[in-house]
Amino acid sequence: MTRTSRPRRLTAGLAAAALALTALGTATANAVPTAEPTSAAAAPGPLMNYVVNTKASAGHVKKVEKAVAEAGGVVVQSYRQLGVVIAQSTNADFKTAVRSGKYGRDVQSVGATRTAAVSEGPAGAAQAGLKSLGEVEAAPAPDPLEKDQWDMVQIKADQAHAVTDGSRGVLVGINDSGVDDTHPDLAPNFDKADSVSCVDNGVPDATEGAWRPTTSSHGTHVAGTVAAARNGVGIVGVAPNVRIASVKVVNNDGFIYPEYAICGFVWAAEHHMDVTNHSYFIDPFEFWCKDTGDQGAVQEAVRRAVDYATHRGVLSVAAAGNSNYDLANKTTDSNSPNDSTPVTRTINNDCLDMPTELPGVVTVASTTQAGARSGFSNFGLNKIDVAAPGSSILSTVWPGGGYGRMSGTSMASPHVTGVAALMKSTHPWWGPKQLESALRTQADDTACPTTPDPRCTGTTANNAFFGEGLADSLDAVNP
Repeated sequence: MTRTSRPRRLTAGLAAAALALTALGTATANAVPTAEPTSAAAAPGPLMNYVVNTKASAGHVKKVEKAVAEAGGVVVQSYRQLGVVIAQSTNADFKTAVRSGKYGRDVQSVGATRTAAVSEGPAGAAQAGLKSLGEVEAAPAPDPLEKDQWDMVQIKADQAHAVTDGSRGVLVGINDSGVDDTHPDLAPNFDKADSVSCVDNGVPDATEGAWRPTTSSHGTHVAGTVAAARNGVGIVGVAPNVRIASVKVVNNDGFIYPEYAICGFVWAAEHHMDVTNHSYFIDPFEFWCKDTGDQGAVQEAVRRAVDYATHRGVLSVAAAGNSNYDLANKTTDSNSPNDSTPVTRTINNDCLDMPTELPGVVTVASTTQAGARSGFSNFGLNKIDVAAPGSSILSTVWPGGGYGRMSGTSMASPHVTGVAALMKSTHPWWGPKQLESALRTQADDTACPTTPDPRCTGTTANNAFFGEGLADSLDAVNP
């Protein structure tokens, strides 16, 4: 069995290679540059302060900050939660100029804060960096290993970060084998208060550290892809400023039993998580059939847990699986049950890979660096929602605070989870249905291989290998 999204079988044919970090610097906040003289700033006037109003979202505020620079001003303070930017300029025509540049359409209104020139002189805050909620935010700059993250370039996360790194108000659950909260790239974004372990018969255990990994690096790797911090250390995640919580649903033997998964979905709902990542299938059946016995009862129980989470505002994102299996045309299953003796059985499309095939769950297939379908990735027309990078992905590992490469749809799913977190940051009023719809519509259409593959049915806009296309981070952060 080559299902590498299984935490206990992380890399089929690709070993996780730990990378040691040496002499890494610490990120410092860059000063907000004063715009180069332009025609807009050609006529100097008195030093004035202004309020510039926009929509209350990280993306809109970022654009207004650029509009200020275009108009010959500097940003003194940004309030992303209010949609307010305090600016300073000697451009006598600043109020007109800030509206007329490339980003001016995002300006709702602008006004001087006083009638006399600023007596206290140029704002010192402009030399220290942008501030929001009392925090100094570093300007986007490469972390040491970011150059090795081809996956971020493929989904345009590097471009999205020029708009926003995500909002601290967004909470992402990593439903997996545990997350190393001491890792230097994860500690800044880790939320202990909302973390839990569900591996004791599905009973939630919020004891300090119960949610940490004990035998597997899988959850730590997934967490890094979602939200490794922009801090001058190691890598950068898709949404490097959102918060993450560990929801441990994998036991020390690598199994994810239904009661663990149900506990995790309910915990996420009760703790107001916005997005959760599920890089696993529920054991011991690779496919749970809709019958009148055990499998049918479990399928319904898990379905209800997912539905509950969705109705409480949680978007669930899951790995499609690594069996190179056509989920739209099920015939046999030779891998179940995996906790005793597997038997080959006949199955049909009423037998579901859970949680990824349940209603309301976003199903993610895997791509290679070349943009092809990863050979291990499950597929299926109208089964795959979107695709994302999953082959040889560099991310955080446990123990030791290092970095390594892993492969699987397990690695693809957290890219989409990160994109959804950026979407939620820019559109905080969106619920799961809006996020799911936007993930599909904003995905970049990806055609079937030029060398015909009869398994890739469908169209360029929606096919069995890539669903509705490759996840797009840049579209996610635009209004």
